[in-house]
Amino acid sequence: MGNVAPSSDEITDVTVPAIDPQEMDEWLESVDDLLHRYGPDALSQLLTRLYSRAQAQAVPVVPAVTTPYVNTIPVEAQVPFPGDRALERRLRSIIRWNAMAMVVRGAQTTNVGGHISTFASSAVLVEIGFNHFFHARTADHTGDMVYFQGHSSPGMYSRAFVEGRLTEENLIRFRRELPRGQGLSSYPHPWLMPDFWQFPTVSMGLGPICSLYQARFLRYVQHRNLMDTSKSRIWSFIGDGEIDEPETLGAISMAAREKLDNVTWVVNCNLQRLDGPVRSNGKIIQELEGMFRGAGWNVIKVVWGTEWDALFEADESGLLEKTLAEVVDGQFQKYSVETGEYIRKDFFGRHPQLLKLVEHLSDEQIRNLRRGGHDAMKVYNALKAATEFKGAPTVVLAHTVKGFGLGTEAEGRNTAHNTKKLEESSLITMRDRFELPLTDEQARTASFYRPPADSPEMKYLHDHRKALGGYLPARVPTKERLTIPDVATFVETMSDAGKDRSTTGVLGTILRVLMRDKNIGKRIVPIIPDEARTFGMEGLFQTYGIYNSKGQLYTPVDAGSAMSYKESTTGQVLMEGIDEAGAMASFVAAGTAHANIGLNMIPFYTYYSMFGFQRVGDLIWLAGDSRCKGFLCGGTSGRTTLNGEGLQHEDGHSQLMAGTVPNLLAYDPAYGYELAVIVQDGLRRMYAESEDIFYYLSVYNESFVMPAEMPKGVETGIVKGLYPLDPTVPAKKRATRPQLLGSGPILNDVIRAQKILSEKYGVESDVWSVTSYNELKREAQSIARWNRLHPDQKPKVSYVEQALSGLKGPFISSSDNVQLVAEQIRQYVPGQYVVCGTDGFGRSETREALRRHFEIDAECVAYTTLVALSKEGQFDAKKLPQALKDLGIDPNKVDPATA
Repeated sequence: MGNVAPSSDEITDVTVPAIDPQEMDEWLESVDDLLHRYGPDALSQLLTRLYSRAQAQAVPVVPAVTTPYVNTIPVEAQVPFPGDRALERRLRSIIRWNAMAMVVRGAQTTNVGGHISTFASSAVLVEIGFNHFFHARTADHTGDMVYFQGHSSPGMYSRAFVEGRLTEENLIRFRRELPRGQGLSSYPHPWLMPDFWQFPTVSMGLGPICSLYQARFLRYVQHRNLMDTSKSRIWSFIGDGEIDEPETLGAISMAAREKLDNVTWVVNCNLQRLDGPVRSNGKIIQELEGMFRGAGWNVIKVVWGTEWDALFEADESGLLEKTLAEVVDGQFQKYSVETGEYIRKDFFGRHPQLLKLVEHLSDEQIRNLRRGGHDAMKVYNALKAATEFKGAPTVVLAHTVKGFGLGTEAEGRNTAHNTKKLEESSLITMRDRFELPLTDEQARTASFYRPPADSPEMKYLHDHRKALGGYLPARVPTKERLTIPDVATFVETMSDAGKDRSTTGVLGTILRVLMRDKNIGKRIVPIIPDEARTFGMEGLFQTYGIYNSKGQLYTPVDAGSAMSYKESTTGQVLMEGIDEAGAMASFVAAGTAHANIGLNMIPFYTYYSMFGFQRVGDLIWLAGDSRCKGFLCGGTSGRTTLNGEGLQHEDGHSQLMAGTVPNLLAYDPAYGYELAVIVQDGLRRMYAESEDIFYYLSVYNESFVMPAEMPKGVETGIVKGLYPLDPTVPAKKRATRPQLLGSGPILNDVIRAQKILSEKYGVESDVWSVTSYNELKREAQSIARWNRLHPDQKPKVSYVEQALSGLKGPFISSSDNVQLVAEQIRQYVPGQYVVCGTDGFGRSETREALRRHFEIDAECVAYTTLVALSKEGQFDAKKLPQALKDLGIDPNKVDPATA
């Protein structure tokens, strides 16, 4: 492949030279006859058999995964365009103008800018969808779901403005979102525009993978008889440069395996990334065709516009097709910015036959030989074929020009993505090209334009959207409120006195209790990557089944056992394999069902905690933006609790990372009753009171005897983040002695430290369970802000300050997390505050050795308390060296933070 033209004697017919052309024609006619008489499935079977026979005869045949560099749908197979192409072109011109104008005006006045080139290249692709395919959610249709290219958002705003859904003031305030609710977000963000956007897509690759799992989730809901989603189609508009993101292509085999013919991807192949060509020395459309065909997708290429049809028909030798296949994308980009004279010489001038082919065309006509993605007829036929294809997902590969129609400053330029301003002459040229009734002054100032309400354009636009159920994009959360079991129902399941339990095991019990509940049981969506047995959740297999769209076509090796692997089309458990990104995409699909299909679903995604925020943090951030609901459960949490696995698996920082997501509530419970109270309160807030929040729960695999009963009156403290294990201690007695804070399994070491201090050193202390440093900090920070801004009103007091009021400390904190987790509340602690944590890389060892290594065990907590007391004159500092020996602590051991 390259730009060197072959000599004329190298040009041959596209038929195989070794076979007589007449005989080849007869073979091809036989194929056509078989297709006509038996259909595509039978023909496919024959071709497969022929391929196998050739292989058996040692013929070196490699099956082709790409087709010629031409349109998949031939001219003779095209159906007539169902609408008024002139009116649609007129509407597209208006929408493209306003999209450009809002970005240019923003750059002129505030320098907030925007992107104008992406929508310019994809306008025909999305507008054909709006006018003929995208169905809104209605009473009898769960609606199509469209993942728009993030950088094309100005085009969606422009259409909504023309429709009357947005005002001119909204457009003027593009990328100026303060005060809240008046402006338009840069990209699709449901958090910022909760009535408009459904799906965040601008974090590259996340929209595509989420679209596939959304399509699969619709099938899951359908197969479980929860809702009829059979009419819904998922559309995802993707940039060819976005394909390089691993998440984009990472799940395409899943979509084919699941036969998700309810999903259509449209790849806007404008051949350009942000800074240059996507495949400068290659052909991205051909590359993608091979990938998708190899994965089992139906591929439709829309490469050339109608103007090329006559040229292909006249090219009897196939030379035009052959030469188009040889030109690399970098050169096609060159053609998009050059004159017709240049194209005639550089492309058609490669062969005398090609020059003759276009001798009747002027340079201007050659310059205007469009790419297929800008041709309404070609695009309509492609999208129609995609919606009608059964048995596999479809990808439409549409050849376009970045910045199409924006003039010489942006069209096809390497700088197109960053173009935010246009010269006045370009604006006037665009006004003329779009035939808009704007004065020169209005054009120069990029004035917005909306046709009169009674114009043919407006009637056409509204009629087509009315026929498709309404306007998109639109986000419509359900008003349904679920009945949540009370706390007693949960806590009763924790009564297991005398037996060792882990919080992961308790979580499994809670799940089983919830899934049996008559009100919400069917709404629970357990999601597990491939670790159900690790988390003790294999008991769900037999009772509720693992979802598989094909059912179970085999006899499992453990058939007959109580924990047998059972798959079913109506299965409730989603087992995603070793695929955290896919599992998170499923979590988002289920957690946003309340807004996207009007059905409250409750996902519990349980995974190795280390492979959560560290691996798929971008998807968790997207979940927050999406106003997702549900529970992320970090199983096998802790830097020291997951012993034996080592550096790559031992997590001590997810609680810290969770605090960066504004609407994510993170908890680190130690006991089963704490976990039960937190889950019940979360269900109430999310599904009974409809708060747009979601949860992260650290759950651990260390088993120990937990309290058989929950102390009275601690529910508020559990939810707020902090409570004393013994609420009966008088405040006066508590005021002048050390306060020990523990979280997760390390609470047991803190309790043991309390005993050591009392028995060895005569120091009495109190123990607190801290279920959430994050929530303590957030509430205290919010109240501190309120007090700062309301100096004339009585100051409020945060919960952590109330709980610790009157205490002098010192305060000693220990957990299986990095120190910064507990450090968040330092300014609200009324005394000396010392934090023990697990800073540093994990490693494989026993729990006891690891906790000593990180200095968070009982002895280290006790010693740290003595040091803190010595600083306040309450313990003789000269006794500290002996205390080190008595407690077995090596003062010269390696610093765990850098070990």
